[in-house]
Amino acid sequence: MSDLTRLGAAELADRLAASEISSEEATRAHLERIAAADRDVHAFLHVASERAIETARAVDALRSSGESLGPLAGVPIAIKDVLCTHDMPSTSGSRILEGWVPPYDATVVRRLREAHLIPLGKTNMDEFAMGSSTEHSAFGPTRNPWDLERTPGGSGGGSAAAVAAFEAPLALGSDTGGSIRQPAALTGTVGVKPTYGGVSRYGAIALASSLDQVGPVSRSILDAALLHDVIAGHDPLDSTSIPDVWPSMADAARVGQRDDALRGLRIGVVKEIAGGGDGFQPGVRQRFDETVQLLGAAGAEIVEVSAPSFEYAVAAYYLILPAEASSNLARFDSVRFGLRVPPESGPVTVERVMAATRDAGFGAEVKRRIILGTYALSAGYYDAYYGSAQKVRTLIQRDFQAAFSQAHVLISPAAPTTAFGLGEKVDDPLAMYLNDLTTIPANLAGVPGLALPMGLAPEDGLPVGLQLMAPAREDARLYTVGAAVERLLEGEWGHRLLSRAPRLAQTEMFANEEGAV
Repeated sequence: MSDLTRLGAAELADRLAASEISSEEATRAHLERIAAADRDVHAFLHVASERAIETARAVDALRSSGESLGPLAGVPIAIKDVLCTHDMPSTSGSRILEGWVPPYDATVVRRLREAHLIPLGKTNMDEFAMGSSTEHSAFGPTRNPWDLERTPGGSGGGSAAAVAAFEAPLALGSDTGGSIRQPAALTGTVGVKPTYGGVSRYGAIALASSLDQVGPVSRSILDAALLHDVIAGHDPLDSTSIPDVWPSMADAARVGQRDDALRGLRIGVVKEIAGGGDGFQPGVRQRFDETVQLLGAAGAEIVEVSAPSFEYAVAAYYLILPAEASSNLARFDSVRFGLRVPPESGPVTVERVMAATRDAGFGAEVKRRIILGTYALSAGYYDAYYGSAQKVRTLIQRDFQAAFSQAHVLISPAAPTTAFGLGEKVDDPLAMYLNDLTTIPANLAGVPGLALPMGLAPEDGLPVGLQLMAPAREDARLYTVGAAVERLLEGEWGHRLLSRAPRLAQTEMFANEEGAV
């Protein structure tokens, strides 16, 4: 494995800026890594090798001409297949969009290109982002680089696995109920869900429009912050975009690297999602408790906060999300774009073609949620289900406001368990849904959340994730605190080193690779 694939985005960018390496060299190294590793990991659905090399050469030419380039110019990146790309298929992990190439780029993708990053390809995901394991992809599951018999989490398991397996230093994901943060926790990577409206959703294939948020995936807080700076900002094409002028997240992360960054900080431990209930793995609870003690010893003030409405977050979420999904997925009607399947017999009408297409094109989990959502929105049930869930959402937002009046940031485990086995929960929807119980509240309230590694669980040696949450619009605070926590944990356990040495490097496919761990 090339040493270039071991570099983080910031380190790679520094070497590119100093002309120590070329973007073409960095891009080729990552494409070679994908060719070697992705046969088993299956993080990518599409790899744009030729286009990536052409783009890298163009960036090298611009740099040679003396043109001023952005801080991440020439750095390769993977893109979750939920984001539209005009030159690559955008399937959202579904057969109903198999082979579809959009006529435009998502705003975040356009901003990547303008900042001269190098798109490597599109990453695997649960179909229409519905799932917590990346096993609901129509194109097969992604495997966790730490243990190829386990899931990487979902729905953005492809992006997280690509970064964890050194196939890309950066990736874009989307987070509707934890689909950036939960895979980050299970793969030993960093994942950030920005404030709702802080990053454009234009060109992101919608699941639940009031919950979806695009964000960065990386192997360090600074790398995530640098990518956040590229994709954030107001977008007039997105009606939910916040017209704020955002501070530099990278600058905020660098502040967090100071020795006294945690001194005087009030950190709230959320009682309802702090790992004490049923369903939390003992090793996750142990690492969380140890991390809380470390934060206190480093000068932070630890306060317990209560958010009683969080108890109902999963139930509310699984009424709101299916309701919005059933509305958003109505556009896949076999008429305008995507798959078209004629009925096997009988008259060919729009209704019968639509039924045949949706039956063939949608997977079981998508059908399940469409049925749930349509029922929740139906006459006579709207107020009882969807309306009540929105009231719970308001209570959760108020609980966050009360909690942030007592603490600067809130913390909890990013996931209740480490990575679970492939097939272990795929036939038990309720067990799968509960994997997001710690991350869902942030989506319902629209506040930013960040997941970073906090060591390995003692019972299975797999990564455990810590979640940080900050008030809405305080993404910079999240990066400052996240960088300080990362530095503390790295000094205590060397967690960053551990997150860079997954067991994938010990498997047979890398046995003959130079530099394998």
